[in-house]
Amino acid sequence: MDIADPQRVRLEPWSEGDFWLLQRNNAPEMTEHLGGPETAEKLVARHRSYLSPDRGQMYRVTLVDSGDTVGSIGFWERAWRDGTVWETGWGVLPEFQGRGIAAEAARAVIKAAGSAGLHQYLHAFPSVDHSASNSVCRRAGFELLGAVKFEYPKGHWITSNDWRVDLEGV
Repeated sequence: MDIADPQRVRLEPWSEGDFWLLQRNNAPEMTEHLGGPETAEKLVARHRSYLSPDRGQMYRVTLVDSGDTVGSIGFWERAWRDGTVWETGWGVLPEFQGRGIAAEAARAVIKAAGSAGLHQYLHAFPSVDHSASNSVCRRAGFELLGAVKFEYPKGHWITSNDWRVDLEGV
């Protein structure tokens, strides 16, 4: 089932043919706040995990009017503090950035995570230095809880902002 924002974006479940998007999102300019590009082997493993998630869902973000693929977003489980929460992350292709697409996709993924049930909260953990992703969180309705030390990828510690949405009633 597709999750659609009535505005401009549609979230389409990740499929076998979406590997190219994962490769595009792996560019240095897209991963500078995430520890840099991943190896080809890690990308293949990530693609496989996106195709068969235990819990949660990855999506390809498309524009409703044109059908153009503009990025990816998803939600997955993360152990956090004293429990388990949903976590989200996204990437909008450079040629589509700066148009509010990521915030619309984030609002749509909030609805999807709320519909999935299981957890009360959806968190996002952008680097404190990544002003664009922090702006997406603010515009999508997340609440800023503060800065935290965050490991991503494994072995790489960064200072991130902990943004949260309460999914109850979403």
